[in-house]
Amino acid sequence: MILVGCQDQVEHTAAAIHAKDSVAMMTSYGVNTLISDSGVIKYRIVTERWEVNTNRNPSRWIFDKGVLLEQFDEKFHINSYIQCDTAYYFDQQRIWKLYGRVRILTKDGLRFSSEQLTWDENKHEISSNVFSKLVTPERTLQGSHFWSDERMTKYFVSNTKGSFERGDLSGGGGATPAAPGDTAAQQAPIRQQATPVRANTIPIMH
Repeated sequence: MILVGCQDQVEHTAAAIHAKDSVAMMTSYGVNTLISDSGVIKYRIVTERWEVNTNRNPSRWIFDKGVLLEQFDEKFHINSYIQCDTAYYFDQQRIWKLYGRVRILTKDGLRFSSEQLTWDENKHEISSNVFSKLVTPERTLQGSHFWSDERMTKYFVSNTKGSFERGDLSGGGGATPAAPGDTAAQQAPIRQQATPVRANTIPIMH
């Protein structure tokens, strides 16, 4: 005797993945772009990968291969820059999150280094809750918490240790203005030629 049975086939399905849920609006590679402000080239952005994703919540720009933002003076010399291994810019909140070997040079000669930095454009302030180091032409400061205005002319470092001028010891305030420095010897080497574009949406220190 032969028994023959039948069984209905069951189709296994998963929820649909919609492209608009995760796909970036723009992804650029090998970016080396000059940025003009009022017809004058003032900035350069250099990154291996730049993703603009407005479908994620919150929407953001992603620089997961590192980013370098440079600012030029009127003679097209680099007078300040911001550099890090990974950066996220939340465009709706206007907040930058920088991670990994964060380095900043201001036009006054102040150098900043840390592994994490938050830049809030709405509050016009910069902060870090990890070990940070500041080096100015007059002093060196380092500590576990850092706060500054976005121009880095007034700053505060807590749990500090470092070297000071004698005059600093008589000061009362926690916010210390950075002294201007000679940036002639701090210019970065000349990079490959970039294509100028007109845009003023890249925030950078003034």
